[in-house]
Parts: sequence; structure tokens; C-alpha cells
Amino acid sequence: MEEQNLEQSQPVIPEVRSLRDRVIETLKTCYDPEIPVDIWELGLIYEIIINEGNDVHLRMTLTSPACPVAETLPPEIEDKIRNMPDVNKAKVEITFDPPWEKEMMSDEAKLELGMW
Repeated sequence: MEEQNLEQSQPVIPEVRSLRDRVIETLKTCYDPEIPVDIWELGLIYEIIINEGNDVHLRMTLTSPACPVAETLPPEIEDKIRNMPDVNKAKVEITFDPPWEKEMMSDEAKLELGMW
């Protein structure tokens, strides 16, 4: 007589990603129009703070103080983060301390831009 496998198959539980991970995923959809790499890989995001009420505060920089999207990119990022499920409020703070440098880019961004 053939033995039956009595093990119950385990239900598949969808991956539960943290809000921080989902914020990073959203940041990877934001681009400086002059550079074909997202702002996360460019190293423009310095800090992500999420409080208990799911208010998201980003501290970021731009590639230069004269960046042509300085007026439009931060509100675009705020809107994208604010419209995420579970996010209450979103605020983007721009800083130039420390100034952005090419070394802040991820290896992926350096490869994409041919900076190896």
C-alpha cells in the first residue's frame, strides 16, 4: 500500500513589505529628467523618517542648487508618497548639507551612467 503524504500544504502568505520598503520602491519611480537614473539610486535621499502615525518625512538633496527641477521634483515626490496606501502625510525637506557628490550614487547608477 502506498503511503500518503499527510503534510498539509502551507498557505502562501503574500510578502509583507514594510512601509519604508514601499516608500523606497516609490522613490525609485522618481527621476531627474536630465539623468536616466532614479533619485534613490542617485543617492539623493539622505533620510526617511516614518512616525507612528505613518507621516513620512524625507530629507533629500538635488544634484546642484541650480537644478532645473528644484521647484517641481519635491512636490512630485510628496504627492507620490502621500498617495501611497497607509501614508497619512508626506513632507520633503531639501538640504545641501552635505552637498551631493557622484560617490553617493549606487553601483547600479554608476554602471547605468557609465561612470566606472
